Amino acid sequence: MEAAIIIIGLILIIIGIIGCIIPGIPGPPIAFIALILLQFAEATPFTWSFMLAWFSIVIVVTLLDFYVPIWGTKKFGGSKYGTYGSIVGLLLGLLIPPWGIIIGPFLGAYSGELIAGKHNDDALRAGFGAFVGFVAGTLMKLVVSFLIAYYFISESWGLISSWFV
Repeated sequence: MEAAIIIIGLILIIIGIIGCIIPGIPGPPIAFIALILLQFAEATPFTWSFMLAWFSIVIVVTLLDFYVPIWGTKKFGGSKYGTYGSIVGLLLGLLIPPWGIIIGPFLGAYSGELIAGKHNDDALRAGFGAFVGFVAGTLMKLVVSFLIAYYFISESWGLISSWFV
């Protein structure tokens, strides 16, 4: 039973890490499911406070992933039009994965700023801010997913080594 849990967990970890890069796949939540699965092993490896802390981290990172491109737009001088454009670009980008979600916030913020009457340079800066926000969100998800993978593998290794003792 534990072997099946570990194999399924490793598959979830891999899908979770891929999901950090490929939009539309919620990477950290999928990776976190692997930790939950490991809790069903004979020797429960994690405390409930550890699991609750990681659940909270996964929720926060997942929510921030939607907010960070908007924040990047604002930080790089975007107006409400650029912010709304970034949101619309992100939502429309979901329809054309994976490139749509990468380019969507940039094009949305850029278009929104042009509609607001800003000069091309200012619109490009806001679009670049949306792109920087997207990259920052992706890096956050990758860090969390790799940390989850580390805990999963280190605890799984302990379970596997106990089989041979």
